Amino acid sequence: MLGTVLLLLALAKPACPSLASVTSRRAEALKKLLEVFGMEDPPAPPAHFKQPPQYMVDLFNTVANADGVTKNPDILEGNTVRSFLDKTHSKEMQFLFVLSSVAKNEKILTAELHLFRLWPKVTDGPKRHHFCQVSVYQVLEKDKLDTSEGKKLLAARLVSLQTSGWEVFAITPAVRDWTEDESSNQGLLVTVQGPGGDLLDPPPLQFASSRGHHESKKPMLVLFTDDGRRGASLPMAGFPGGSHMPAIALLLGRSRSTRSLDRLQPCQRHPLSVDFDEIGWSGWIISPRGYNAFHCKGSCPFPLGKNMRPTNHATVQSIINALKLSEGVSSPCCVPDKLYSINLLYFDDDENVVLKQYDDMVAGSCGCH
Repeated sequence: MLGTVLLLLALAKPACPSLASVTSRRAEALKKLLEVFGMEDPPAPPAHFKQPPQYMVDLFNTVANADGVTKNPDILEGNTVRSFLDKTHSKEMQFLFVLSSVAKNEKILTAELHLFRLWPKVTDGPKRHHFCQVSVYQVLEKDKLDTSEGKKLLAARLVSLQTSGWEVFAITPAVRDWTEDESSNQGLLVTVQGPGGDLLDPPPLQFASSRGHHESKKPMLVLFTDDGRRGASLPMAGFPGGSHMPAIALLLGRSRSTRSLDRLQPCQRHPLSVDFDEIGWSGWIISPRGYNAFHCKGSCPFPLGKNMRPTNHATVQSIINALKLSEGVSSPCCVPDKLYSINLLYFDDDENVVLKQYDDMVAGSCGCH
């Protein structure tokens, strides 16, 4: 594949590098690429085939193109969306979500409880209700759920009994408590009452539980966070080719004569394919399967035309270099002047599905700087 990235550092290579040398550089490059993605080690793929929540798949498709490049940058408030499935495996309307995978540096923006409303049971008689009041509580003490001390109200509203589908409740305060003090996470309690607050037995409204219902309808916590990396400089930004993929050897496999030939060509953008299957990451990355990072190469000859997209500084530098007005001043370099973000949808170590946006990963255009 043209421009396929093999993920070795752009270091001077011996004529016949040993297998050990190649393996070592590949391991180092993979480590650097993981740093770009904010990880120390790649997550372990799920032990068994696992279908990601449709909500997360739909969100990825709304935010990004098929290759992961961001198409709607203003949709996500932060840069990370995490989904968690209920761990109680109970038919009761109590839920527990384990948030141990949330990093300490992540700022909690919004947390939502997603519950799938089942078709209501048919009941006869004049007292049939068209609406029920659904309340979501943060559990404070499990043995005092019948008292106000045992729970705290997070959200409440009337829900129609005429349809089925997803109901979303904001529970941000509870999740902030849990991430600050993991021991405070006693879960959530959901109650169903009549419009007047009276208890209905049996309740005509039921939600899908984590046991006995299809994977696509299980209770889910969706957490929107920001890890503070948006717009931040990526590590090793001084590598050739710009900061969008600093740990990748953009010039791998190109000889000195090839690089000399590049300098004779005008500055322009060229394909640079990143294939997650080739680097062994397809087991935990759901989407995309790869993407085109692009890279910039070519010369910035004097005089710089507008098609070279030069900065004013590059124009001055080009003049100084051409006229030899100062020693040691090189000609401007061909580098990315517009960078796009990409999005990854992947399984973390706890098999939760995460959508994460990474800045400065695709060279959108090239210019002489």
